[in-house]
Amino acid sequence: MNRKALFFDIDGTLFSEITRQVPQSAVLALKKTRQRGNLVFINTGRTYCQTEGIRSEVELDGLLCGCGTYITVGDKILYDRRVSAERALRLKEDIIRFGLDGVLEGVEGCYFNNGTSRMPVVEQMIRLLKAAGAYIPLGWDDNSYEITKFCVVADGESRKEEFFATLKDEFEVIDRGGDFYECIPAGHSKATAIEAILKRYGIAKEDAWVFGDSMNDLSMFQYSLNSVLMGKHDSGLEPYATFTTKTVEADGIAYALETLGML
Repeated sequence: MNRKALFFDIDGTLFSEITRQVPQSAVLALKKTRQRGNLVFINTGRTYCQTEGIRSEVELDGLLCGCGTYITVGDKILYDRRVSAERALRLKEDIIRFGLDGVLEGVEGCYFNNGTSRMPVVEQMIRLLKAAGAYIPLGWDDNSYEITKFCVVADGESRKEEFFATLKDEFEVIDRGGDFYECIPAGHSKATAIEAILKRYGIAKEDAWVFGDSMNDLSMFQYSLNSVLMGKHDSGLEPYATFTTKTVEADGIAYALETLGML
């Protein structure tokens, strides 16, 4: 069997958003497939600072973070793309000016505007990122930090279309539903990150497998010839799936790897 490169989303794929844990069945399955010589990578929209928990639980060959903006293999950083300080300053000003809110995500930490947000989802993100150790209490009036991507939330008071117009061709906007939008520097995606890894290891595209559940996995599902869809998923991924497994909570990762002969 040719060596495979396996790329896993985190939330809703490896990590249960219900139990807030990685099932032990998935931990063991990834260990077993690596013992067979396959390579295991995280491919996530989370920035590096948000992966500490998964790094401590799962044996990995590398991390592809921030939708392709930051790539590591072992202890080596292969790629690290930051938003310029000038552009980050204008982003913060425009998010506020057009009545949105959100989170600025960097390699070292995640940053929120000062004060209590009128948007409950932003307050929820603050709680989750504090629990994950990724929250840094530097407001948007502080320009000492760097970011790689950002997410914005809109409501009835927001002028979101006007805000998105300011992004022009600089950022790709992914609609995650519920007026929540993930914004990534143009030319970066989970697919470009996979390409970089396949080139580094000399692995053929047909030996790459991707595992995901939500629309920020779309680029890697469109790119890959082998796409495993979780039991609970966004319907927009269905046209690109080559195999549908069970949910995270029903040991979907272990089931897929066993069924597909990778254990």
